[in-house]
Amino acid sequence: MGGSASSPAATVQAEAHFGSSMPPEGCPMHQARQDSSPPSECPMHQADSQTTAPVAPAHQERAYDFVECPMKAAKKGMSDIDPTNMMPPPNQQPASDQPFPLPVNREESTIPRFGSEKNWVYPSEQMFWNAMLRKGWHWKDDSLSQHDMTNIIKIHNRNNEQAWEEILKWEALHAGECPCGPSLKRFGGKAKEFSPRARIRHWMGYELPFDRHDWIVDRCGKEVRYVIDYYEGDLDKSTYQFSILDVRPAIDSLEAVWDRVKVAWWRWTS
Repeated sequence: MGGSASSPAATVQAEAHFGSSMPPEGCPMHQARQDSSPPSECPMHQADSQTTAPVAPAHQERAYDFVECPMKAAKKGMSDIDPTNMMPPPNQQPASDQPFPLPVNREESTIPRFGSEKNWVYPSEQMFWNAMLRKGWHWKDDSLSQHDMTNIIKIHNRNNEQAWEEILKWEALHAGECPCGPSLKRFGGKAKEFSPRARIRHWMGYELPFDRHDWIVDRCGKEVRYVIDYYEGDLDKSTYQFSILDVRPAIDSLEAVWDRVKVAWWRWTS
């Protein structure tokens, strides 16, 4: 994944004004979690009898079963029928023509999940395999090995960690507004919907990104959308960093426009 001069977020010069590209040291989100209760001043965690926490993806609710004890969770999953649809838990069962078994253990990310004291949890190799099948892929077309799937998951996870690191650089501009730190609310892929910025770059002779995601971040009660364009880079075998990311706040508000103008100015004058 690696850094690149093509990524404005990767070279955000906020450290010139904050001393670091990350939120201030005093921000509770970067302090050790010795107490499960967040800061009282954080509005997103205040009790509200009129508000219902958003429903997370079904696999996130049981994700920690596969982090703490994947074998036990997988065994339970084979017989744990959901009475609402009389179906077993999704994603963790081998496909009928799968050529080799795949691990079902899942890795916890460092990305805080909105509405929870826990982080988002990455899919297992088995879940990733099943997801690719649902999108029309067939393993015989690529002849993937078991080791290939392990590498794919590591690249996938590092990709997401890198995206969150870049988002935190932008969020550092608003550290004073959100003492508890941002959290990821939801996200979605838009691989075929090229951003205006990606199209302009392509007209200038640069390659198009191979993928695009929109991440919705909660900044202590305020929703902020980030656009992430993924470009191919050289694989770092020690970190599994592969993609070159172009991360920036979507132009959904005057505040986002001002953030981008400030960062562009810092880059220009640095």
